Amino acid sequence: MTGRSGYGQFCPVAKASEIVAERWTPLVLREMISGCNRFNDIHRGVPLMSKSLLSKRLKELEHAGMIVRREIPGEGVNGYFLTDAGEALRPIIIALGEWGQRFVRSNFAHQDLDPSLLMWDIRRLVRVEHLPVGKTVVEFEFTDQPGAQRRWWLLKDSNADAIELCLHDPGYDIDLRIQTDLETMTRVWMGDMEVTVALRSGALKLEGSSALRLSFQDWIGLSIFAHVEQAGMPS
Repeated sequence: MTGRSGYGQFCPVAKASEIVAERWTPLVLREMISGCNRFNDIHRGVPLMSKSLLSKRLKELEHAGMIVRREIPGEGVNGYFLTDAGEALRPIIIALGEWGQRFVRSNFAHQDLDPSLLMWDIRRLVRVEHLPVGKTVVEFEFTDQPGAQRRWWLLKDSNADAIELCLHDPGYDIDLRIQTDLETMTRVWMGDMEVTVALRSGALKLEGSSALRLSFQDWIGLSIFAHVEQAGMPS
């Protein structure tokens, strides 16, 4: 990379690592592979990364030919898109996530739990086709979180297929209220805890529309890595 000393090796692993293994870069690529093109959307997936550093990493990836900045179709604003070289990293980033899920899936500490990142992940993987027709509002309440981190809302507009993540009460009737603590929801989302187990134990509570409660496991989606079995578990 420009302006930074490399490994000083011709080995392609070293040369690739100079680009891809830089701090935060795999997570930036994860967000783009997940479909984020706008700067602010990418940043929502890496909330602890400063915007100035994100801007720097994006410029480095652009200089390396991994991404290109161009207009987002139909929006009149620029976004970031993977080039063929960047797209070729998709299976590598996914494989890295699968390795982490298999070998270090439960090794996260309290400081690794982040409601904003969890809700951002949940928002983009909701299976809209399993939600009722019309406007749908789902409220998540993390009972162990303070202030603005406690409540989050997912909104499906009656005329749109996309799901909006609201940081403030959108002002509509709540169709389903989900009450749980952050660790429980994270473990459910990552496949470490079955939904039925969380419900039976009372760690996860669903209140509201019977249709949404009964179809919860269908529309909630779960992480793309939730299917990966932990090392040592029978296949």
